[in-house]
Amino acid sequence: MASLPVELLFGLYVGLLTGIVPALISGSLGFLFRYVTGVSVPALAVVVLAVAVAGINGGLLGLVDPAISQSPRLLVAALVVMMLSLYAHSQGDKLGASFPRRFSIAKLRKQTLSADVVDFVGGIGQVTVRPTGEIGDVDGYPPLPGDLREELLEGSWRFPADLPLAELESRLARRLRTEYDLAAVDVGIDAHGRATIDAAPPSGGLSRRVPPGKRAVSVAALVPTGVTRGERVVVDAGADEDPVEGTVLSARSTPDESAAVAPENEPVADGGEEPAAVRPAAPTTTGGEGRLTVAVPAGDAERLLRVDRSRVVVRPHDAPAEFELLSVLRRTGKFVESIGVRADGPLADGPLDPRAIRENHGVTVLGVRRSSIEEGGDRWTFSLDADAALDAEDELFVAGPPEAVARFREVMA
Repeated sequence: MASLPVELLFGLYVGLLTGIVPALISGSLGFLFRYVTGVSVPALAVVVLAVAVAGINGGLLGLVDPAISQSPRLLVAALVVMMLSLYAHSQGDKLGASFPRRFSIAKLRKQTLSADVVDFVGGIGQVTVRPTGEIGDVDGYPPLPGDLREELLEGSWRFPADLPLAELESRLARRLRTEYDLAAVDVGIDAHGRATIDAAPPSGGLSRRVPPGKRAVSVAALVPTGVTRGERVVVDAGADEDPVEGTVLSARSTPDESAAVAPENEPVADGGEEPAAVRPAAPTTTGGEGRLTVAVPAGDAERLLRVDRSRVVVRPHDAPAEFELLSVLRRTGKFVESIGVRADGPLADGPLDPRAIRENHGVTVLGVRRSSIEEGGDRWTFSLDADAALDAEDELFVAGPPEAVARFREVMA
């Protein structure tokens, strides 16, 4: 028989060799049992199972024979197998207790910025997004001009820091398209606020605004004051022709010189301040003779081209129904707000009772917007009953007095 130190080392080697499979089984069993049932597997059952599996494994390896069974190495190997199994079981049990019960792809899209890049101004978190690397080109579009590429590379943009990265990317892409009139933009933002930008230069500004099936026609007319892009107008196509209805794409007018204008360089009293320049919300016409470019049906374009001068009538533009509804609610002292359902909130994973919410909190539940990955978008529910179930990440749209909505938001927080 070998010396005692050699037997101990050999027992340690045999225990590690035969204890790998029992440890994997013990850890997996502990995780699954705790995750599914919420109860831990007893340690004694884990030890018995591990020793049984190790015995089978050792028998298959030919390690159990009369010489080994009567030596200290067997006891050391058994102790090593038990310790490995107990440790694996404890780690699996901890993982089963902390692993989230609900896991969706939508949570991956809600990754936010790192706290190191957030600037707090007046208690509100702001983040400055800057480009990193070179400004790339978009496949299928011409390359960016050098001056525009340099301007984008030196730019920076500020956004609220509590937005998910996907929303930050969407907002930055929209801002770039608006500020630089880019044809296409692809933006990626990492957790440190560094943006990777691929952009395409502006192309065909007017042609991109013409809807499919329409033609852009420019007509000379007496242009009303305040006409802007998107107005619906009726253009006279001649004495014997029916008028043509279209949408204004651009407009230009020459104002009457006799019209009153604001005085320039008006003197300011001592201690006063220079008056701030007032910029219009959108470019509009000042009235007078001018030209309009109108998008009309293709069949009516030739009729307008035969007319030297037209008369223009601006059609009333009704507000969308949803805006009118919000206006009515605000006039009656009611506000509409969306409130998210948190995973640990009072309504998560439980039934939604609109009547109880109205009686207890003073707000009315108008609808629920659910994130549906399977259906490729959001799913709305408006006909609610007491048995409707809510999931984490759903959004409740509620209406009520401002103080009641604020209290309900605090309850849901």
